[in-house]
Amino acid sequence: MSAWRRWLRNAAGSTAWTVVAWVQPAQAAPQEFMATRPTPEAARLVDWVTQTSDARGKPFAIVDKRAARLYVFHADGRLAGHTPALLGSAPGDHTLPGTGERTQNGTLRPEDRTTPAGRFDSEAGVNATGEHVVWVDYASAFAIHRLRPGFAYQARASRLASTQSAGRRVSWGCVVVPVPFYTQVVQRVLGQGRSVVYVMPENMPVQQVFNAL
Repeated sequence: MSAWRRWLRNAAGSTAWTVVAWVQPAQAAPQEFMATRPTPEAARLVDWVTQTSDARGKPFAIVDKRAARLYVFHADGRLAGHTPALLGSAPGDHTLPGTGERTQNGTLRPEDRTTPAGRFDSEAGVNATGEHVVWVDYASAFAIHRLRPGFAYQARASRLASTQSAGRRVSWGCVVVPVPFYTQVVQRVLGQGRSVVYVMPENMPVQQVFNAL
């Protein structure tokens, strides 16, 4: 058994994350996405993105905050994979000015640790320690990154395995995913250049953030 499969079994159970390697043409992607049983709002957003080519030929991702899940799509609309994700511990759809600086120096208040909603032109890069990340919004230090080693690793791995989305609200605002999912899906699909990340709101109607829906 490979290392990532052992991690998957020990830390998050048999359904912690799923990699999808479909060979169907792009127009089949909505059906394959629907097989994951997304929320109606997420399904509507994915349909709109694929039908209008809103990502403009770039790979894209959907963050469903209410479900605490991340969906990653290839540039041609095929589903690459999906996973539970850790999100900001504070509810809210906005980021306050200065969040990036306070995040970097460790002074971000608990009530400000939100995952902002919106459409983001994202780009692969590295953080201050040289770790590969996908910068969703560089100015606010908002990124998609892997679960990091440290004193909170086991606790956060257990949160990723939680069946309750509320249990996965523990980050400072970033979208945190299992290491194997990051390396096998996020880094390979979103992490090669530019992409688009759609973060669904939790306190507002989806249509208020994505007006075209």
